[in-house]
Formats: sequence, structure tokens, C-alpha cells
Amino acid sequence: MNPNKIFFKKSKNLPVDIFLRNVLYDKKFGYYTSQMPFGKKGDFITSPKVSNLFSEIIAIWIITCWESFGRPKNFNVVELGPGDGSLMNILLRSFKKFPEFNAVKKVFLFEKSNYLKRIQKKKIEYKNVRWINNFNEIKKGPVIFFGNEFFDAIPIKQFKKMKNSIFEKNYTLDKKNKIKEFFKKTSDANFKIIQSYKVLKKLKFIEFPKLGFQELKKISKKISKLKGCILLVDYGYIKPNNEDTLQSIMKHKKNILFNNLGKADITSHVNFALLDEFFSKNGLKVKNVVTQKQFLERMGILNRAEVLAKKMRFTEQSDLYLRIQRLLSPRQMGNLFKVILAYKFKNNNFAGFK
Repeated sequence: MNPNKIFFKKSKNLPVDIFLRNVLYDKKFGYYTSQMPFGKKGDFITSPKVSNLFSEIIAIWIITCWESFGRPKNFNVVELGPGDGSLMNILLRSFKKFPEFNAVKKVFLFEKSNYLKRIQKKKIEYKNVRWINNFNEIKKGPVIFFGNEFFDAIPIKQFKKMKNSIFEKNYTLDKKNKIKEFFKKTSDANFKIIQSYKVLKKLKFIEFPKLGFQELKKISKKISKLKGCILLVDYGYIKPNNEDTLQSIMKHKKNILFNNLGKADITSHVNFALLDEFFSKNGLKVKNVVTQKQFLERMGILNRAEVLAKKMRFTEQSDLYLRIQRLLSPRQMGNLFKVILAYKFKNNNFAGFK
């Protein structure tokens, strides 16, 4: 069978988000369900893989939230899209150093890929964690949701505005089984949703995370009910600019979008202004979006590195600071990656944000 046909099983014409969902999450041939995408041997490296200090900082941030919430006896921590489990492993190790917090926290991992679940279960050293497919098990106490490069991996829709109409991008197979794109007038429901967002009003080309917002809506409801917050770290932009941000990565290099389907990662840049407006529409307050550099520096990553460096040989020190430079440098991950916090709680004093 032509490899392109695999992802057009149920229809010859597919909106961008449904096509991407098939390519990334098909149970047999999907990118995230059939191979290890992370690390040097994979296709990309995330911040927890760059340095353990990133994960330690997230752990400290979670504990400071627990303290600002009044040290509740029931407290839930949920990682969204735990990858290979590296971040959670360091978190749990860090939590053990704070016995009071460690005794009351419940840890959940939200993961839909059975393949990645198996990898996570091998990686994570601690057994007092639970894997979930929905948020129904979280019933008591405040909750913190956090995700690193979670949202960029959820398929998006793409639209083009022409005059007073909105047209949605679709993909189809031609007679030679090559993928072609075309636009058709979108549904009234999509039109109303897009028109309801102020940040999208002046755009001619629109990327809209309908599937991602379905997940975030459930999360927002849970936070509103139990109190708590959500912290998302991802690459993206604050000012929308009419660009198509879909990108394919394979073996740490750019890949042509329709080449190596199911073997290469496909993601999009996150529109943080749109995320901000979404959370506000769904009853949460939002702190100003900050860069990863700002967040990590405010959380004391350089001070922590200085303490660690004193116990290291010169070559180890050099490696440590090269890794931190990658996390903080405006030319690397420092400015491209942003951090957004949405919350429902009377106390709005969160570490890492002004």
C-alpha cells in the first residue's frame, strides 16, 4: 500500500487537524505510537533532556505553589504528555527532599499513547504515580497541571480569510496518491468560534487548536471546581503574524512536511495570545506570558548551577553551563520558548511571574 494511503483510510479529504491526528496518533502507524521520538537517538531534544536543572526548577515551582495554596492535605500534580518520563523522574526525586509535601501529593500522568506509557513505566523509578486518560479520578484538593512541549504536539486546524468568509485547509490524495491541499468554506460552527476571538480578528491566515482547546476546556473546568492552576512551557509567539508554522522534524533536522509520514514529528508553534484569551473565556485568570529565560532565571536556575558547579571538575562545569546556556540563550531556547500560567485561586502571587 502507498504509505500516504494509510492516513486517508476513512476519507479522501481531511481537514489539517484530522490528517495530523492520523499521522501522529494512528494506533499502528502513528509517530507517537510506534517509536521513541526523544533524545539523541530520536528526532528532537526537550528541555528536561538538556539539563536536569530544568526539571528541578519545575519541582521547586510546584512546591512553592503548594505553600502559597496554604499547604493543603490533598494536593494533585498532573503532568500533561510526560514524554519518556525524564521530567517526572526528576520531579519525584526532588519531591522526596520535602517530606511534608511528598506525603500529601498525588501524582498523575496524562498520556494517551500506550507506546509512550510503556516507556514511561520503565523509566520512572517511583511507583506511587497513576496514568490517566481523563481527569475524572482527580476529585479532592487543589490541582496543578503542567506540560512541557505538550500543546505544540496537538494537531491544529488552518484557515484562510477571504472577504467575509473563512475557508478551511484540507488535504486530499490525487490519482498518483500524492497529497495536495485545497481550501473549502468552513462550517458555521467553526466560523462562529473563530470570530469570537479578538486576537484572530485581523488575521488573514489562522491556526486554531480546536482539538487542544477541547482538552484545555476539561482542564479549566477541573481547575475552576477544585482550585489550582496550569503551567505550560512551549515554543511559540505572542503576536500572531499570518504565518503557517507547521513543521516536520526528523533526526534533529527539518523534514519536508509530507515526507516520512509516521516517521517524523509534525508540530506547530503555539499562539500564546490565543491561549491567554481562551483561558480568560473559560473562567481562569492569566499571568503575563514570560519567556523561558525569564522564568528560569527568576526561579534561581543560575544560583542553583553555581552551587552544583562548586562540587564539579572543570569539564563537568563546562558541560553544565553549556546546557544552561542552551536553555537560556535568546538565540536558542531562551526566547523562543514561552511560559503561561492560568489559575483559579485567591492568591495570585506565583513564583517566576511578576
